[in-house]
Amino acid sequence: MTATRGLEGIVAAESKISSIIDDTLTYVGYDIDELAENASFEEVVYLLWHTRLPNKEELEELKKQLAENAEIPQQIIDTFKAMPLDQVHPMAALRTAVSLLAAYDEEADVMSEEANYRKAIRLQAKISTIVTAFSRIRKGLEPVAPKPELGYAANFLYMLHGKEPDPIEIEAFDKALVLHADHELNASTFTARVCVATLSDVYSGITAAIGALKGPLHGGANEQVMKMLTEIGSIENVEPYIMNKLNNKEKIMGFGHRVYRKGDPRAKHLRVMSEKLTKLTGKPELYDMSVKIHDIVVGQKGLPANVDFFSASVYDSLDIEHDLFTPIFAVSRTSGWLAHILEQYSNNRLIRPRAEYVGPQRQKYVPIEER
Repeated sequence: MTATRGLEGIVAAESKISSIIDDTLTYVGYDIDELAENASFEEVVYLLWHTRLPNKEELEELKKQLAENAEIPQQIIDTFKAMPLDQVHPMAALRTAVSLLAAYDEEADVMSEEANYRKAIRLQAKISTIVTAFSRIRKGLEPVAPKPELGYAANFLYMLHGKEPDPIEIEAFDKALVLHADHELNASTFTARVCVATLSDVYSGITAAIGALKGPLHGGANEQVMKMLTEIGSIENVEPYIMNKLNNKEKIMGFGHRVYRKGDPRAKHLRVMSEKLTKLTGKPELYDMSVKIHDIVVGQKGLPANVDFFSASVYDSLDIEHDLFTPIFAVSRTSGWLAHILEQYSNNRLIRPRAEYVGPQRQKYVPIEER
């Protein structure tokens, strides 16, 4: 047996949910470009979970179920208030809250197909409320209850800011949710599948996935992109800052991808929204800086931007705190995690790979007195 570092190039599972073939991302065979321009996030959720697009009645039923299950237990709000809010990262708070949700779900350990689907609805509905509630509580504000008449994207922004968002803000956020919904066997999705392949419960699978997403080499990259833009500060500082990093062989966050070779197909949609939103919010330099960084990195390294790069300026323009970028990724990616969890349950086999042993061999035990 020979190890492959990071399992690169290893096909670990069959799936009907999403694919990356010749630098084209599809959800159940639908090109991401078509979905980003036409589908709502709720349509994509239904598509991932049922492997087909919903009709009008099915979509309305899903929206109704998500709205009815959006409230979170008071105990989670109380837990947030008891946390050291000046030091806990929102991803740590989210990980704790999702795990805690299981304690208040009487079906948490019921493993029937129907029960697992109901838990998927509850998790997808509540994760948005969890993130927005934590954001408000740490600012000394009370959480805002969801409005059943609002769509998923609009409700998130409403619960976050306490006022209904503009149509272009809803469009941008909904598109971001669609683009982040699933991405084949990425690190967090694989983590979720490994977890539930032991026949652990749905809450365990999502909690494990959140833990994997927290890392800066996965979901945390967009937060690091915004940190870089903040450090650069102005368009005049872009070239010396980026060239210094490149000369020192430092990683530029938001560029390159393990799977894509010609470029991440999701990035161009967020680039368009970034240009629109930064103009609307009076921050056009943020977009201009991003474009200049992109052009330098592509010119010097041949690495195009990935989905994280322009999502940073989109979220900043929506007045979202920078350390909420990764939890928002989780809000969207929960739909894909749940799709993969349900698929894993439907045709399960314990995921148990082997390791190539490279340590010492044929050692003899030496009594402690002789060591």
